[in-house]
Amino acid sequence: MMGETYMVRGNNDMEWAKDLPASISVTIEGVRFFIVHNRKDVPRHLSEVDVVIYGHSHKYFSEVIDGVLYLNPGSCGKRRFNLEITMSLMTVDGGQYEYEKVIIPHD
Repeated sequence: MMGETYMVRGNNDMEWAKDLPASISVTIEGVRFFIVHNRKDVPRHLSEVDVVIYGHSHKYFSEVIDGVLYLNPGSCGKRRFNLEITMSLMTVDGGQYEYEKVIIPHD
């Protein structure tokens, strides 16, 4: 089953994105997410969050820090900065999550 789509405004988003929030907090199946474009904009004393999702660098990153998963799925659009093209596939169910890095082949 597919869930809802959540979006935040990025640093290069133009007029079409002016009404998108800079960050959002959402709970899905008991897992608490904080979503923001740039990791530097994550509040220092963020609490009651299980997963932080961010982007900006276009480089995949995943690490659990102090019990919180910090996840940058990378970029699955046009290849940038000689980085691999990636995304993340996450399943959330009953307060638990699983995720995996997906590498998209390119020429």
